[in-house]
Amino acid sequence: MGKYMRGKVLIAAVVNLVLILISSVYAYDDHDFQVWNTAVEEIKINKSSKIALEEEFRFGDNADEFFYHHYDVGYAYDVNKYLTLGMNYRQVWEKKQSHGKFKEENRPHMNATLKYTLSGFQLDDRNRLEYRHFDYQEDAWRYRNKLNVKFPWKFTGLKIQPYVADEIFLNLNSIDLNRNRFYSGLSLVIFKDLKAEIYYLLQTSKSSGKWTDANVLGTKIKLLF
Repeated sequence: MGKYMRGKVLIAAVVNLVLILISSVYAYDDHDFQVWNTAVEEIKINKSSKIALEEEFRFGDNADEFFYHHYDVGYAYDVNKYLTLGMNYRQVWEKKQSHGKFKEENRPHMNATLKYTLSGFQLDDRNRLEYRHFDYQEDAWRYRNKLNVKFPWKFTGLKIQPYVADEIFLNLNSIDLNRNRFYSGLSLVIFKDLKAEIYYLLQTSKSSGKWTDANVLGTKIKLLF
């Protein structure tokens, strides 16, 4: 690995550590407060295609308990400026409250993202179909739709750009809408090949017929190769 590549990796690691430390100072709310940290590496193959590697950690119960971890690897292809298609595989480990142990999930998923611009606002409409394989419960199909809207304003040399997004989760086994996520955040460009996001997420989930909320402070860094 060359000096330039090692330098990029070191910078990414330092920035992610700083974002985690910043996240940890926020206080607990009436609903469960959580902290999610995501790191992404994108490797460009050619003008139209790329490979992405993602790792995410989540902390719940007043951000005091590590309860979720996933790896995701995927390939994306830009059909044109309006449509991107992708194939991914995600390995998930999540701690289940019923027994306090981490359980594994295998989750291949397909993605189709529609992209367009309206009066300067950048809109991405991502459609995702997931197959969720478990060893401890029935497998399931799930559809997710996430609409992301980036505002047409950028501030300072870091190109800080506000955005909002909303994502719905539909269990296709029972045709049941059981989760919604609303995002509000800022994206920024630290260096040419290093980007970051910090966001607030309100997650509303249904379990056993009861809806519960989680307030999430999230950070993401993205390293481009």
